[in-house]
Amino acid sequence: MNALKKYHAAHILVKHAYEAEDLIKKLAEGKSFEELATKFSNCQSAKNQGDLGQIAFGKADPDFEEAVELLKPGQITKKPIRSRFGFHIIKRIS
Repeated sequence: MNALKKYHAAHILVKHAYEAEDLIKKLAEGKSFEELATKFSNCQSAKNQGDLGQIAFGKADPDFEEAVELLKPGQITKKPIRSRFGFHIIKRIS
């Protein structure tokens, strides 16, 4: 992986898989990712609607980055992604 390559992502971070699964259902029902991130995410990024900004590959959790690489811009993970921080729902911005 090219260390200079960057991606732009947002996420919702929760402690438990069932919480993430409930939020994924809400997204499928048409709820706003940004609104859910602001309300439910345990990450500091919640105040920015879950936006993590530009991140260089190799700087974040490997499981998180692997999930980001599989997404196209605008796509959201369909299953919770587990990392050492908890469970993520990830939206790739670019």
